[in-house]
Amino acid sequence: MNNSDFQAFEPNDTKPKFSILNTYSENLTKKVYITNPAIERDEEIKKVILILLSPEKSVVLTGKAGIGKTSIVEGLNYKIQRKEVPNALLNSQIYKINTSSLLGNYNDSGVENTKLQLLINEIKGKKDIILFIDEIHTLVTASRNGEVDFLNMLKPGLDRGDIKIIGATTTAEYEQYLLKDKAFLRRFERVEIEEPNQETTVKILIGTLKKIETATGVKWPYTPYLLEQVCKFLVNMTSEYKRVYENGSRYPDVSLALFSKCFTYARFENSDKVTFKHIYEAVKNCTSVYPDVVKKELVVFKNTFDEYLKSENVEMND
Repeated sequence: MNNSDFQAFEPNDTKPKFSILNTYSENLTKKVYITNPAIERDEEIKKVILILLSPEKSVVLTGKAGIGKTSIVEGLNYKIQRKEVPNALLNSQIYKINTSSLLGNYNDSGVENTKLQLLINEIKGKKDIILFIDEIHTLVTASRNGEVDFLNMLKPGLDRGDIKIIGATTTAEYEQYLLKDKAFLRRFERVEIEEPNQETTVKILIGTLKKIETATGVKWPYTPYLLEQVCKFLVNMTSEYKRVYENGSRYPDVSLALFSKCFTYARFENSDKVTFKHIYEAVKNCTSVYPDVVKKELVVFKNTFDEYLKSENVEMND
């Protein structure tokens, strides 16, 4: 813990010196984005904005694992940075905080309080703060188990609109833990995030290229047309019924992971550009789809990109 984890207050200030936000959260407002983190998600972000503008409502994002619920929140933050939101949200700061960080107590100058209460004290009166709480269902279940009185502690702030929250959870966990909780439903409006289709996923992969290049230091040396063809192949290879049973990833995550792996193989060979050898290695060693799918897709891969594989003398030993 460093000195930045504490805030200076006047002696008669009742607010705690310990900062939950500085210690346990990430200020997304300070995050630098290479590309739009929520490509083709404008409608979902618009729904989130409309709810946040409602005086007595916060947001809960639901959807399957790996479809980009977090990217929706980052996409909202991206729009805030670019001043592409209504005036009421222009000065908003989004803090991403893990639910486990809000469980338990903290002793501050001999006074013990729950971490959640300390957080509420810290953000009281700061109307430009939006909390992003992933796996929000765990806080509600913790309330039922007596670990923390989540909704009752937040109720006054939520009802006045002083506290704004974007929660996220899977559709299954929402239906199991939250759908029958009337207190939760009164204060949180649901936005269901659907898994993107293949066409949209291809656009997401193409739009994320610069981010991957920046993160890996590896460049894509081919034409935009060839980029689109490779992305179409990778997206088709990772379609729903080809994925390993109960694999948590869906579009776009499952395809993005495979696309990124092409650049990882280039880094392994200290190459500053990705080649068809690296793409081939990524396809051959893909573990998110069934082994028999990999064999079939390798045949398609060789037929589709035969010209480039031959020109680069790629050795294929599958």
